[in-house]
Amino acid sequence: MSSSLQQVGLAVKRLQWRHHRDANRRLAPLGLSLVQWDTLRHLHANPGASLHRLAELTFQTDQSMGELAKRMVDRSLIARVEGPGRKVQHQLTATGDDLRQAGAEAVDGVLTETVGRLTAGERETLHELLRKASEPL
Repeated sequence: MSSSLQQVGLAVKRLQWRHHRDANRRLAPLGLSLVQWDTLRHLHANPGASLHRLAELTFQTDQSMGELAKRMVDRSLIARVEGPGRKVQHQLTATGDDLRQAGAEAVDGVLTETVGRLTAGERETLHELLRKASEPL
C-alpha cells in the first residue's frame, strides 16, 4: 500500500513539530527560542544581513522579525550597524555567537534523535527528496 500525499504531508509536519518542540525545550535553559537561535545561525552565515533578509531566512514577517531583532539587540545578542546609505545591517555580538554555538549543540541533539537514526544513505536520499519537493514549479 502506498502512502497518500496527505499521509506524507502529515509525516513531514509531525517531524517538523517534534523538532520545534524539542529544540525549544532544549534551548530554553540558554534563554533562547528556536526562532532566536535560527536568527543567530543565519546572521552568522550572512553577516550584515538586513531585517528583511533575516525575515526571509527565518520564515518570519518583516514586522515580527523587527520585534524579535529589537529584543535580541536589547539582550546584546545582535547589534545594529550602519551600512551603505541608510541601510541598517546586523551582526552577532560575542554573546550572541556563544549562544549560537551552544544552541547548535542543543539542536544537533534533537536532530540526532530523529534523522540521525537514518543511515548516511537514507539521510542523503531524504535530503534530496525534500529539496526536490520544495523546488518551485
